[in-house]
Amino acid sequence: MTSPASWTVGDITVHRIDETPAPPATGAWLLPGATPEVVSAEPWLFPDFADEHGVLRLDTHSFAFTVDGQRVLVDTGIGNGKQRANPAWHDLDTGYLRRLTAAGFPPDSVDLVILTHLHADHVGWNTRLENGAWVPTFPGARHLTSRTEREFWAGYAMEEARRQMFRDSVHPVEEAGLLDLLDVPAEGLCVAPGVRLVPTPGHTPGHLAVELTSRGRTALITGDCVHHPVQLAHPRIGACVDIDPARAEATRRALLGSLAGTETLLLGTHFAPPTGGRVAAHGGAYRLVPAAP
Repeated sequence: MTSPASWTVGDITVHRIDETPAPPATGAWLLPGATPEVVSAEPWLFPDFADEHGVLRLDTHSFAFTVDGQRVLVDTGIGNGKQRANPAWHDLDTGYLRRLTAAGFPPDSVDLVILTHLHADHVGWNTRLENGAWVPTFPGARHLTSRTEREFWAGYAMEEARRQMFRDSVHPVEEAGLLDLLDVPAEGLCVAPGVRLVPTPGHTPGHLAVELTSRGRTALITGDCVHHPVQLAHPRIGACVDIDPARAEATRRALLGSLAGTETLLLGTHFAPPTGGRVAAHGGAYRLVPAAP
């Protein structure tokens, strides 16, 4: 794993909490349009975001920060000991909680958990195994997600692997009364001073990005509306698991267009280190200009 990283956004320090890098085969499966030929045509992706063969680098991590005395965590990764159909996510044993604690966010101290959407690699550390039962990892935290998101999955014909994920990582938080479903309007919803949830639908119907603002500085945490920087150069490239590919592309284009040329720090939930950067116009589309932690 890489060393811990953080970024300063006004008075807010945003910490990247590493869980695990994705196996090399992930990129070709997740973003099938990002062929080695497409990737190799974008020299700025090398060596950080792709290897010399045009294979994408992706990570799984969370972001943690403190605002107004509240400790906030955005997305909770894959989790340890979870039974998953994806071999890369199955029965992990990582030092995620140790790294979270070392960054100053021991589980019992977390006040707010923001879930950008309800996929297995974003909700896994909602719970941990204790005496044979899955219990909330952050028992003092309100867990926030979009009502649209939760209601969509409630009516979805889930395969068994997804039902298992809800059983071990979503239902225990709901049953503990810790999950708050929010109605998020098009203009976004402030959930703490300087923290705004921004609707970014397409990957899932209720997907959210998280905007941070402090002392005139701004950052945006992507969740999965952008999986990899190659999508800045080619916004048409979507993920194989997008629920609504056309809407996901439209969301991505609108978001990148709004950020291009601004000082907003883009923090990718699956971007390999250096993870954060600014969006710049480039060759009829965009590129990521890395920002130093």
